[in-house]
Amino acid sequence: MAEFHVPARALAEYVYRSGSIESGVGAAAAMAEGTKAHQFVQKGYKEGDVKEVPLRISVNHEGIDFIIDGRCDGLLVEDGQLVIDEIKSNSLNLETIEHASYPVHWAQAKCYAYIVASEKGLSTIKVRLTYVNRDTYALKCFDQIFSSEELHNFFQNLIIDFAPYAKLRISLKERLDNSAQGLAFPFDVYRPGQKAVAGAVYRAINGEADLFINAPTGIGKTISTLYPAVKALGEGRISHVFYITARTTTRKAAEQALNLMSSKGLQLAAVTLTAKEKICFNDGQGCQMGNCSFASGYYDRINGAVLDILNNGTFMGREDIEKFALKHHVCPFEFSLDLAYLADVVICDYNYIYDPRVSLKRLFDDKKKRAALLIDEAHNLPDRAREMFSASLAKSLFLAVKRDFKILSPGLAKAASAVNQFFIDTRKRAAGESEFLLDGLPEGLVDTVRSFAGEAEKQLGSEPAPSDLLLDAYFNAQSFLRAEGMADERFAFYSKLRQGEFSINIHCLDPSVLLRKAGKGFRAKIFFSATLVPPDFFREMLGGEEGDSFLSVSSPFDASQTDVFIEPLSTRYRDRDRSYERIAETIRMLLAERPGNYFCFFPSYLFMERVAECLKPDDEVTFIIQQSNMGEGERNEFLSLFKEGSNRSLVGFAVLGGIFSEGIDLPGDKLNGVIIVGVGLPQLSFERDLLKRHFSSGGLDGYDYAYTYPGMVKVLQAGGRLIRSEADSGTILLIDDRFLQPKYLRLLPKEWKPFTVIN
Repeated sequence: MAEFHVPARALAEYVYRSGSIESGVGAAAAMAEGTKAHQFVQKGYKEGDVKEVPLRISVNHEGIDFIIDGRCDGLLVEDGQLVIDEIKSNSLNLETIEHASYPVHWAQAKCYAYIVASEKGLSTIKVRLTYVNRDTYALKCFDQIFSSEELHNFFQNLIIDFAPYAKLRISLKERLDNSAQGLAFPFDVYRPGQKAVAGAVYRAINGEADLFINAPTGIGKTISTLYPAVKALGEGRISHVFYITARTTTRKAAEQALNLMSSKGLQLAAVTLTAKEKICFNDGQGCQMGNCSFASGYYDRINGAVLDILNNGTFMGREDIEKFALKHHVCPFEFSLDLAYLADVVICDYNYIYDPRVSLKRLFDDKKKRAALLIDEAHNLPDRAREMFSASLAKSLFLAVKRDFKILSPGLAKAASAVNQFFIDTRKRAAGESEFLLDGLPEGLVDTVRSFAGEAEKQLGSEPAPSDLLLDAYFNAQSFLRAEGMADERFAFYSKLRQGEFSINIHCLDPSVLLRKAGKGFRAKIFFSATLVPPDFFREMLGGEEGDSFLSVSSPFDASQTDVFIEPLSTRYRDRDRSYERIAETIRMLLAERPGNYFCFFPSYLFMERVAECLKPDDEVTFIIQQSNMGEGERNEFLSLFKEGSNRSLVGFAVLGGIFSEGIDLPGDKLNGVIIVGVGLPQLSFERDLLKRHFSSGGLDGYDYAYTYPGMVKVLQAGGRLIRSEADSGTILLIDDRFLQPKYLRLLPKEWKPFTVIN
């Protein structure tokens, strides 16, 4: 007999959730959980009342044992009668809430009432909905008495409405188990190193451990990590896999790996999450009722959309989601999130897991412990995490709100003015410096920003179509408050004046502890990249612990496939004017001796442009140059020029660490060589120097942590574009005298040694 477990809240939401997407103002319109508000209500319980009561019941319907459980906020006794108390916290004016405002809340509470009445053999039971305002702790309660017969009929109808979805989920799980258990590795043979990676990943998932893998580009890390994770899914060791990465190209590689296994018989549900601004049908105009027809009435149509797409195919990429979202007229972004909650494999960006502003919190509460997290291109995560955990408060926003709302909302204007005064005072302290390190945030700033957020919430809740200015200021304030709540000795505070904008900043220097906290609870985390070097640096920065395993895999390709040359020319800033023509001459010489297709990577756009000016196209060579802010179409067009069999050489100029230095696959004669100018050091900046100072104060080499290691990762990633298979060969030319210094030499991969020094 099949068994299906569903929390009471999820059961109620599936059947009774209705209406439109409410977003854009966060807590202003959300009926969300609030721990402190719940505790405030529960403190008022009398002796004998019980809080946080675990409940569970099993009900058979059409051959399925439905196991429904949950945690009742309160089980009270009043005048000899049991009362189910369901608490809902919010930031709304309680006067706007009526008895029938939220049927889904009644449905959840009635589930608990049915369980209790069934267990205790009660003929009637009272159900109470208690609404509490998170800000004022004001209360509003609604009571209703139900007979056991009413609850029984209600519950049976709930199960009947939910059953089609449950049957589909059971069928999908059976297909996954049967197909995954018999799935063989989808290639005839393992590449050297692949079997070691796959085995280590499987053991980590099985042993509930974390693992770091440094494996060279071209080894096939995507299939080597996804295949063992899929096998673990089929064996029931885990129930979910999250494959996270920073780039569209690597997300596509994960989709291709799943499609390959699908062609070998695998059947599972997989969904790719696309950024809201890219997939929005409403041109980014927002999700307010009346503003977007795809958001209006979304919950009235979403169940049909989910059942439809799952019955028509279970590999749900962007095109599939958009197709069915249009068919059922639902928001494609929210649709993809709803699909993610039931998918076996979710492919998405880092921020869905680690960014406190957008993470899938409602999914992780009960599924983390049975999920494996695969972190691709993990070398990118530390810098991305610093951005996620940092925040900046912008003066222009609050000054504009002060002016625009002076008449419309004097209370809001006054709150914005109070925040603006902190900018004025802080700017005086900075005494004209463009960047000024603060000992801490100005006293009273946090409370003032919090007061502004409260006033903004009230105004946003009253506006049918909130202004972009107020939304920007509100989210700016909320982001700042969130960062302040995380900030400790691993953060720095400073003011900045740049291009006329004055800001107060909370900057995360060391994200390791927050990364560890965000990843806590997953059954296993697998960090992998071609450039996790040096190992100790990345294990520390990624939140690893001393006992975590680190696997380093040698290149499967022969060193003879690559000719490596180093030209010891200074590319330091002070020497650059003298280097442009020499670098151009070196490129001309290389093309004359070894014509073909090349990528040439530079430390900056300006450096790239100066060298390009020294090179003139001729009958034998075409030069193409990366432009800033290239769209996806422009990037694809740029790459399409790298063709095999051309009678002209092609040189693509690009920036180290940019869109063409990672995740690009140009096999065979599409790419014959890579030229790398400089050691990739990040540009000198106030923020980087703060990093250097922070790590130096901890007894580490702050310069290496802030500059050397991140720079060499860019170099190794760019060089990794060349050899992608056993059939590839080519030339790598490194231009910088620092490549011959011991600390840089130690970071070069073995397959780049021996090399030839040229003059």
